[in-house]
Amino acid sequence: MVVVSLLAVALHTQIPVTPVTGVEPDGRIWLWIALGVGTLALLAAIALARTVIAADTGTADMQVISNAIREGAEAFLRRQYRTIGAIAVILAIVLFIGYHMSDRMAPYAVKTVVSFLVGAICSALAGYTGMYCSIRANIRTASAARSSLNKALQMALRGGAVTGLVVVALSLLGIGVLFLAFGGLDNPRAVPYQLVGFGFGASLVALFAQLGGGIYTKAADVGADLVGKVEAGIPEDDPRNPAVIADLVGDNVGDCAGRGADIFESTAAENVGAMVLGAALYPVFGIKGILFPLIVHAINLIASIVGVFVVKSGEQEDPMHALNRGFYVTSGLALLGFAGAVYAMLNGPGVQPIWFLGCGVLGLATAFLFVWITEYYTESVYRPVKSIAQASLTGPATNIISGLAVGMETPALPVIVISAALLLSYYFGVRGLEGIGGISEYEKGIYGTAIATMGMLSCAAYILAMDTFGPITDNAGGIIEMSHQPHEIRERTDKLDSAGNTTKALTKGYAIGSASLAAFLLFSAYLEEIKAIVTDKVMAAGGYMPSGWSFTNINLAQIPVFVGALLGAMLTYLFSSMAIKAVGRSAQMVVQDVRAQFKENPGIMEGTAKPDYGRCVHIVTGAALREMVVPGLLAVGLPVAVGLIFRHFSSSYHADTMAYAPGSILPVPAIAGHPVNLAGAEAVAGLLMVGTIAGVLLAMLMNNGGGAWDNAKKFIETGQYGGKKSEAHKAAVVGDTVGDPFKDTAGPSLHVLIKLLATITLVLAPLFV
Repeated sequence: MVVVSLLAVALHTQIPVTPVTGVEPDGRIWLWIALGVGTLALLAAIALARTVIAADTGTADMQVISNAIREGAEAFLRRQYRTIGAIAVILAIVLFIGYHMSDRMAPYAVKTVVSFLVGAICSALAGYTGMYCSIRANIRTASAARSSLNKALQMALRGGAVTGLVVVALSLLGIGVLFLAFGGLDNPRAVPYQLVGFGFGASLVALFAQLGGGIYTKAADVGADLVGKVEAGIPEDDPRNPAVIADLVGDNVGDCAGRGADIFESTAAENVGAMVLGAALYPVFGIKGILFPLIVHAINLIASIVGVFVVKSGEQEDPMHALNRGFYVTSGLALLGFAGAVYAMLNGPGVQPIWFLGCGVLGLATAFLFVWITEYYTESVYRPVKSIAQASLTGPATNIISGLAVGMETPALPVIVISAALLLSYYFGVRGLEGIGGISEYEKGIYGTAIATMGMLSCAAYILAMDTFGPITDNAGGIIEMSHQPHEIRERTDKLDSAGNTTKALTKGYAIGSASLAAFLLFSAYLEEIKAIVTDKVMAAGGYMPSGWSFTNINLAQIPVFVGALLGAMLTYLFSSMAIKAVGRSAQMVVQDVRAQFKENPGIMEGTAKPDYGRCVHIVTGAALREMVVPGLLAVGLPVAVGLIFRHFSSSYHADTMAYAPGSILPVPAIAGHPVNLAGAEAVAGLLMVGTIAGVLLAMLMNNGGGAWDNAKKFIETGQYGGKKSEAHKAAVVGDTVGDPFKDTAGPSLHVLIKLLATITLVLAPLFV
């Protein structure tokens, strides 16, 4: 997300800043501390994984089901990563050639491509590692549920913690090692912006992983629900449903591998962007300001490990209460560590660190508020979900109308929270550096927003553990159901599954909140990068640069800008449409296969014959991989196409025809009397800002609206309005079918799209001028 900021640093490093005496000349010990904690966190993740895998694996019937889920998930991910790898290699070649087309960026081509590939590999590893453990933790959780709710809860959370620790640790280590390898200790001000490719690589893998996994999981889920629950009238996770294994596989490839890559991209981009801004303030903080984000995530890892191990639940307690206690402990420790890091690293003459601590508190508060708002709109104890459930009494049409209305309502409160966080953190940043000369208020304020975003991500490892907890418990419930375990065991897994549905919804709110908080920061970084490129280009050609000129006033009245903005908003809707239609087409294939199996083998419904689970898994795998490519390439290609095509259009100054007489006072940069044509860069700026705004709002609508539809169905299944198999329940299943691709495919993919737009425009900015 904040990858954009790293380019901001590149130009900011050229701005003269009044040196501050007393800055510690060598703070490199902090890098070794961060790398050490990251390494220890990986070892802790390995130890947790070994503990989980060593646990009891239940009965032979349970193992048959678990093995089928594992084999399906691993087969899908292998095929998916082969596809993503081929796309990444092609883009790496394009990136290398593109950088060599710019004299200014050619020296950084190799390092940018290396960081791109490392970011992509680390993102893929983060997703794969998380799924590897989750598909083995599911049966261990199911087995633990046979003896105790608490044991099952701890097993599922510790399995999820492997994902959280690996994701954050790989982000920290990947960036830290590249910083070290690129000579960051010797030239700390120049190296951070050479890491821009790391965020782009992470974004690319995250987009395809989330999109492909989302298409898979919802195609299988929708297909299984429509034929199983609605047509055949059999329960969820009934072993007679041929799509049930594909559905359980989808929970892993979508919610584990996909979300792991998504959060990895968020933390990686945030690390790099904040390091870039730290480089801009090098005369104030020295190398400590650059390494500060790495230390924040080191604290994140320590706090999250403690939070995971304090989670404990009574047999009659709601598991969500225990998970929340762990979250509170993690947040408290993260805040204490954040405060210590601020006073140790962001201090010095003229600096008031209390304001930076305030930025971090704002970030944490924003995270809490986003979690609470998401819970309000998706939990069955509150008005929105109850209103959808009540609307189901009059049929599917009113259920869908009510659900869509709730979804459209959901962006209001989050937007107010984001706005307040941006305004306050900007003001805090200005106050924190008001005693420092030579730095504009804008730069001071933007640094405050960066610290607030770091604060919001300071609990990311625990949040991701809670997210992965969801699919693990969902799979555990399915294994218990399909292996015909006693009812009291299913009651325990139902409690865990209910908590898991909540944690998955909360994590989506958290993810979009962190992306939203950084949106303005990313846009500002792009504007600053274009300014630096234009300045270098004009100076190299002996042209004219107006005093105080900056690329900050993007005029929507200019046709290229307005068209770029329209295209940016359109992209988010077209991308979402393609993702949802992909689910629909894939689900139709599942429905047809399930119906065919019921028709071909009547013994399936009678319980005398087993369905062909592998056939459904194969169908969904192929469909999801085919369907993910086109929307993914659209997301990557449109901003590039806009920049390259519109650079040949005329800007408002008619750069292609207008020339100024010698001695004229020009309002814009010019070479040989001709203004520099900025139409391409301005069109991309419009696309980036409006696309980000539209994407944020649409993602909130889909995430929370889809979650509300899902929990309205579950609310009825508890016995309300006639319970299961009632007309209200059938209507709610239809509504949930609409909401599923919203909340698990298009919505989460939009999180990544928002960040990908920023990273790709930053990386390829030299090609737009």
